[in-house]
Amino acid sequence: MRILLVDDEVDLVTSLSTILTREGYTVDIAYEGVQGKILALQNNYDLLILDWMLPQQSGLKLCQELRSNAQTTPILFLTAKDTLDDRVEGLDAGADDYLIKPFELRELLARVRALLRRSSRSELSTDSLVLKVADLELNLETQQAYRGDRAIQLSEKERQLLAYFMANSGQILTHQQIYQSLWEDQEKPNSNVLAAQIRLLRRKIEQSGETPLIHTVYGKGYRFGK
Repeated sequence: MRILLVDDEVDLVTSLSTILTREGYTVDIAYEGVQGKILALQNNYDLLILDWMLPQQSGLKLCQELRSNAQTTPILFLTAKDTLDDRVEGLDAGADDYLIKPFELRELLARVRALLRRSSRSELSTDSLVLKVADLELNLETQQAYRGDRAIQLSEKERQLLAYFMANSGQILTHQQIYQSLWEDQEKPNSNVLAAQIRLLRRKIEQSGETPLIHTVYGKGYRFGK
């Protein structure tokens, strides 16, 4: 998952980018609004985190311009502007969420995960019903998976895990992100359950002579793809 962080508070940006990177996200940084707009229009981000008061162009104006350009990337405002009118103005400008400074780190990370989950579900519902990575295909409508000409029989949880991996191909996915995706409304299992699910999925999609697709990133999580 790729995040653009736009804020002119250097110390805050440094600490937040470090923490988000540790969580498995790829973070790009801009310190003023015009630079942020250029990056947002040139790259495909999964989430934008914007300060309201920025040099050259405000975060509010940036949000409005992105929405007028049909940009649907989720936007989270981080700002000291804390009145009800401010929050209403930010949300009316097109922001998806609004967090007032100073904030608790746990709440920020929870809101980031929620926005990314929402965005991922939206993409899966509007994009092609067939996910493809290398020679592996998963049809989200029929729930059939194929590796080349080989049909793969998957359990419901294995299908969910594979769809999440394929929809986020190339990204480092932390254990917490996978838990949130697969067990959102249920009690989170222990790490052995997730490891067992991934081991079973590997056996089915990576048989002898086939290129491995599930890669363990030690200390962080997993990455899916060639």
